[in-house]
Amino acid sequence: MRDIISNIAVVEAVPPAAYGADNTPSAIDIKGFDAAMLAIHVGIGGISFNGTNKIEFKLTHSDDDATYTAVTIDDVQGLASVGAGGIVKALVAAHAAPSITRVGYVGNKRFLKLLADFSGTHGTATPLSATVIKGHARERPVA
Repeated sequence: MRDIISNIAVVEAVPPAAYGADNTPSAIDIKGFDAAMLAIHVGIGGISFNGTNKIEFKLTHSDDDATYTAVTIDDVQGLASVGAGGIVKALVAAHAAPSITRVGYVGNKRFLKLLADFSGTHGTATPLSATVIKGHARERPVA
């Protein structure tokens, strides 16, 4: 068997919970790794999403953990486009089944933040979470 556990690290970007408002994004430091992928998990929508009542997942990156800028399509893999402000996933229509969206990060910044940005009215919370899988560790095994 191939050893994967010694070569990757998994970090919470958005802790699993039912959200009805924006999360407070934590900085994810990818120093020591040459690859990163986000896995955005969304449960069944708490509301009927539309262009007004929506959730947009915005990915930003930084060299210094102080000044963050939105990612562009050149910074990610697995997406056809990136919306204004670094939108890598938008819930703007009914979401009747749980999903996982993979977003590969190929930018060259050290820190990442993922915001679940809620707009409109959310009377019922939506379960969601996100993890960052850091790969191609420069020092192995990963603790």
